[in-house]
Amino acid sequence: MGRYYGDEGEEGKQEEVYTVSEETVNKIAKRQHFKPQKLRANKYKKDRQERRENDPYPGKKPVNPDTLEKHQRGEGVDTQKVKTKFKQKEQKRREDKIQFAEEQSARTEIFLNEDAGFLEGDIEQEFTAQIKQEQIKRSVDEISASKRFDLNLTDLGPYKTSYSRHGKHLLLGGRRGHVAAFDWNSKTLKCEINVMESVHDVKWINDSLFGVAQKKWTYVYDTQGIEIHCLKKMDHVVSLDYLPYHYLLVGGSERGGLTWLDVSIGKIVAETWTRMGSLEVMCQNPATGVMMCGHGQGTVTMWTPGMKECAGKMLTHQQAVRAVAADRSGNYLATSSTDRTVKIWDLRTYNCLHSYKLGAGAAQLQFSQTGLLGLAFGNKVEVYKNPTVEKVVHPYIKHQVFKNIASLNFCPYEDVLGVGHGGGFTSMLVPGSGEPNFDALEANPYQTVKQRQESEVKSLLDKIPFELISVDREALTGVDAPTLEEKIEDRNKKLFIKPLNIEFDPRQKMKGKQGSAKRHHIKRTVVEQNRGSKLKKDLSNKEERREGQAKKPAPVYKNVLDRFK
Repeated sequence: MGRYYGDEGEEGKQEEVYTVSEETVNKIAKRQHFKPQKLRANKYKKDRQERRENDPYPGKKPVNPDTLEKHQRGEGVDTQKVKTKFKQKEQKRREDKIQFAEEQSARTEIFLNEDAGFLEGDIEQEFTAQIKQEQIKRSVDEISASKRFDLNLTDLGPYKTSYSRHGKHLLLGGRRGHVAAFDWNSKTLKCEINVMESVHDVKWINDSLFGVAQKKWTYVYDTQGIEIHCLKKMDHVVSLDYLPYHYLLVGGSERGGLTWLDVSIGKIVAETWTRMGSLEVMCQNPATGVMMCGHGQGTVTMWTPGMKECAGKMLTHQQAVRAVAADRSGNYLATSSTDRTVKIWDLRTYNCLHSYKLGAGAAQLQFSQTGLLGLAFGNKVEVYKNPTVEKVVHPYIKHQVFKNIASLNFCPYEDVLGVGHGGGFTSMLVPGSGEPNFDALEANPYQTVKQRQESEVKSLLDKIPFELISVDREALTGVDAPTLEEKIEDRNKKLFIKPLNIEFDPRQKMKGKQGSAKRHHIKRTVVEQNRGSKLKKDLSNKEERREGQAKKPAPVYKNVLDRFK
């Protein structure tokens, strides 16, 4: 037993602390809760085993077969056809990983609980096109209602519009030189400039840069309105587009020139002349990166940076094409003409699926992320639901603005349609037009500055070369059978002859006249000359024998038994 007192400097504060004897410690150690760690682990193991045996639903939750089929990546490789056992095991591990990825992708769909809600009428005979935008605004929540607004900019229009990839920022470009970039949700202005010349088109490149096609040249500005680049080789551009996975800014000029600029290195990788007039009607196929241009002859041509001529041509209308648009999957193409028709084409078979007759020729076409088709003619906007799946009888939503419409753009991941017209800009509410579940690694509307920097670096590392842009989607995954057969034939035609072992020993000269290095050099030279001449003789003899066998006619026998003579 011991006793401890407080510090000597503290007067009147003495505390007694008693120690515990060893006998008491040993008694406590023998109790149940001081069992060794190994005994407790065995007990927990038995408990887990009992729970597993008594579980009414053992194993993992089964996956819905329909969901699993949607995420399948094709037929697997038969490992029995692989030659070596090592390669069989390696391929088996790969197939197991692919199967695990498919199952995990199907299981994670439970987290995608958001659904694209479409507009429906209260009465059976009430069409959704009869519902006005003000009625929709009064019925939705306050945040969604703030997304419905009008900007009256009558002096500097008509306006071209462009949304960023994640749908957070909006870019406006007026015909008379007004350019503005802002966060359209919070209405925070990023920059506003007047370029003092006509603006033909605007396009976001990334969150910090955007391109403007002006009267003569194309310019690149940052979000502060500072001019970064002047692209003098892209002159007289009337339409702009951007391929995010290839880092290519594409411009179509009024003279018929098509230019691809790699913004990561600042170099023009390809340019071509279509020789088919102005390229005001232009869009991209999001699935392949192929540029599609509409022309006055009623044709739609497809262009890739790796080809000087068009990769494909379609006769879509009997009159001039006014607008083209490709859907998100890249399987369908919508075209409109001055003959007041709108046609839906299947790009896999190049057949016309549906044809619609409108009151006027549609000057603007745009597909949403969920497959809605927005079109504009004059100062009217109409949105059609599922035009690629079934023939549409009546529009889904209608709206009328102040002046003629110059551009249409669906906002990504939002139920909003941006309309640029001669009187400014109008933001419409279109329920069900935006994708409700976004991929944060693809486009994150809520990303921070650090996340944006990381995503730019990763996307630059994953950049796809422009040579891989092709109309045929299976060109990369398939095998070029004709080229492979030619290579195999060329390899089989070559004659492989084992080099001869030539023995040669140079004559020994008198002392001081020749060293070992000189003798080795002479020996190597003579052996190579003799070997080369011998190979040439053998090759010529074999070729002569082959030609002789080919020219030798087959023997003709008068009698069947003559061949035994």
